Amino acid sequence: MRSFSRIFIFAFALLCAATAWSGDFKKGWEAYSSTDYETALSEWQDLADAGDRDASYGMGLMYGNGFGVEMNDELALKYYGAAAEQGHADAQFNLAVMHQNGWGVPASDDNANKWYLLAAEQGVTGAQVALGRYYAMDFLDTYDPVEAYKWFGIAERLGDVDAIVKREFLASRMTSNQVAEADRIVDKWVQGHPTLFAN
Repeated sequence: MRSFSRIFIFAFALLCAATAWSGDFKKGWEAYSSTDYETALSEWQDLADAGDRDASYGMGLMYGNGFGVEMNDELALKYYGAAAEQGHADAQFNLAVMHQNGWGVPASDDNANKWYLLAAEQGVTGAQVALGRYYAMDFLDTYDPVEAYKWFGIAERLGDVDAIVKREFLASRMTSNQVAEADRIVDKWVQGHPTLFAN
């Protein structure tokens, strides 16, 4: 019993110490949003290095854009990657953009689409539009107007105004059967993601 108490006290002390030095994500976000990048960095660095997904995303933003630090694609990829692997949707989207554009890595549609898909499934409309554009390119072997329409349609339902124009243009080049099939797929996706449409 005594050894358990000592272990518990020791573990609690470690937890308190970690909290004391680890920083505050919210304080860092407020600083970042007001362009106080020095404070954001000091709040997020230790958190990110300890594996916090939100702080990792914040560090990715800083290094990916050169806000308060030298722009560094390698570090942006590291931090976005850490957050993305933990399911952070915006980090997944930004990581996809880096892979698509070849920023710090060889350009790769396959890698970009992997991360776009994960972000799109969480409701990131930018990722949905990116997937729609990819499948709408009729000069590629991956051309799939139904899949493109699906992603534009989902982004439209989530309020992306640009997706409306893209979906309508694509629909004008599709058969009525293709449009009907795509509409059914969009409806099914929306029904399968009720939390994204709760508001």
